[in-house]
Amino acid sequence: MNIAVYPGSFNPLHIGHLAIMKCLTEKMDFDMVYLIVSPQNPFKGEELRNSGRERYEAAVEAVARHPELKVRADDIELGMPAPQYTIRTLDALSAREAGNTFTLVIGADNLDAIRRWKDSERILTEYGVAVYPRKGYDLGEIRQRLMKEKAGHDRPYRIRIIDAPMVEISSSEIRKAVAEGRNMDKYLM
Repeated sequence: MNIAVYPGSFNPLHIGHLAIMKCLTEKMDFDMVYLIVSPQNPFKGEELRNSGRERYEAAVEAVARHPELKVRADDIELGMPAPQYTIRTLDALSAREAGNTFTLVIGADNLDAIRRWKDSERILTEYGVAVYPRKGYDLGEIRQRLMKEKAGHDRPYRIRIIDAPMVEISSSEIRKAVAEGRNMDKYLM
């Protein structure tokens, strides 16, 4: 199977995440999306470290509310030692499911910063990425710049652009609004 690996904090899952998952399975050639709940992003603070299990359980419930999706919440990173580098997750998935192929799903902001990631060249050549647009990032320009790095090499970068809508809501905006007492249910997955 061709699996899209969509990692994140998902604190909480919202309609933007849902739109991306729909694009991956309805407009692209992915058989399934693995929603990987990350206990801790190596580039962020420690505030999420102890909430990984709760966020995973919330993801399972959110996915269950959308049985039409070919999506599975996966807790593989919750059992891995810190730091949870993406390359380790992709390698662990490949070892666990040797018959499947895996492609990382990231936003344009992460593609722009991917050279800071551990083993980014391996991610881009061995697994590849499917990238969705983010406000303030020229996805075509970022892709072109990275592809020039590998021009003429026998193993070029595999960077696919997802034709997904740009959703103007984020998990942090939802958390802030909820803390202020506003009802954000219409934005939740």
